[in-house]
Amino acid sequence: MATIIAVLHHKMDYFFWTGYYLIEDGEMTVNSYQGPVACQILEKDKGVCWAAFNKKETVIVEDVHAFPDHIACDARSNSEIVVPLKNNAGEIIGVLDIDSSEKDAFSDVDARWLEKILELIWS
Repeated sequence: MATIIAVLHHKMDYFFWTGYYLIEDGEMTVNSYQGPVACQILEKDKGVCWAAFNKKETVIVEDVHAFPDHIACDARSNSEIVVPLKNNAGEIIGVLDIDSSEKDAFSDVDARWLEKILELIWS
């Protein structure tokens, strides 16, 4: 998991923060990541990561500053994509969270390929 994060972070110029948050005892806790220091535990049901987890689908946010209840771990982040991370049984066990310092940095193409990468890792 850590290698995937490192490769994505260092090969994609517009990825500012790249990492996993995993569900542990009902809390969303940071795991492997690359970039500035992360929020360690995300407040339940707030922010983009919890939105993707609760909706059970990838969420793309063009401007995080306009997103209700956005959790600002680093004010330099301007857009975000969050992809649910599923185990072999199809249960969501966390999320892949990627921030960009650019607004509107992510597209459906990013979503499709990040989802595919996660499918390959966990199938």
